[in-house]
Amino acid sequence: MYRIDQKPDTILLTGPGGALVEVIPSCGALLNRFSIPVEGKPLNVIDGFADPAAARGTIKPAFQSAKLSPFVCRIKDARYAYQGALYTLEKFTMNGSAIHGLLFDEPFSMVESVAGPEKASVALQFSYRGSDGGYPFAFDCLVRYTLEGSSVRLDTEVTNRDHRSLPLADGWHPYFSLGKPIDDLEFRFHAHEMLEFDNLLPTGRRLSNARFNRLERIGNTELDNAFLLDKGYTGPACILRDPATGVQVEISPDDTYPVLQIYTPPQRRSIAIENLSGAPDNFNNGIGLLELQPGEQKVFSTAYAIRVVS
Repeated sequence: MYRIDQKPDTILLTGPGGALVEVIPSCGALLNRFSIPVEGKPLNVIDGFADPAAARGTIKPAFQSAKLSPFVCRIKDARYAYQGALYTLEKFTMNGSAIHGLLFDEPFSMVESVAGPEKASVALQFSYRGSDGGYPFAFDCLVRYTLEGSSVRLDTEVTNRDHRSLPLADGWHPYFSLGKPIDDLEFRFHAHEMLEFDNLLPTGRRLSNARFNRLERIGNTELDNAFLLDKGYTGPACILRDPATGVQVEISPDDTYPVLQIYTPPQRRSIAIENLSGAPDNFNNGIGLLELQPGEQKVFSTAYAIRVVS
């Protein structure tokens, strides 16, 4: 039987096989832990925080596991134009760009929980009402986590509660770890194209990509790039694997997340693998930009699984 336990500022989903998901509602409903037993010990594949207080205090500037909404990655100069008006985002900037949305440290409230013999799920919601002058649009963001076996699905529902249309991009910013330096791990993803960047912002050009189209060792590779997922592939979009143990993380977004942003941080103990609905700075460049009409809802989905393969 699956279980849901609500503790002070954390929600735990556990499965009969020992899989565990830990969510911190008060910090953007972030995924802080996802583990399964491996050789009798829990293996957590999320490079998270020691506790909720640490998450709230240090979510910036790494943004581990952050919910990215209503924009992803960077907005150049923190400014964009929409329907004839110019807006300047205020919440957080780095090197002149607004980064990683507006909800990453907002308190979400649990609105639904279901546990049964086959799975457990919780839904958490935050109602944004235009508190940032650079995004004066009202919307609801509902995040649902579903644990089933050794897989967790992340569904995000965004509903326009404004009287006008709004611009939108959505994503996640998890850092994955297999308990050793990423240099020793193997990596693969289905993308033969990447976006050309200038100061981490797309230029509009697409470049061919031949790296990591099959499992290969990460080694000293440094990445901070946006890749365009292929269409029509089968199986997971991305695999991170420890060849020594056979443990691998599989990432399987649906077609609402066509962009895969990969970042190898200097600490090299984990790797950010981000599912995005559109490109960085797409409030300006329009690459994958969505527009929701009043009352319209958009659902985004991805899933993470932990497998042990021979």
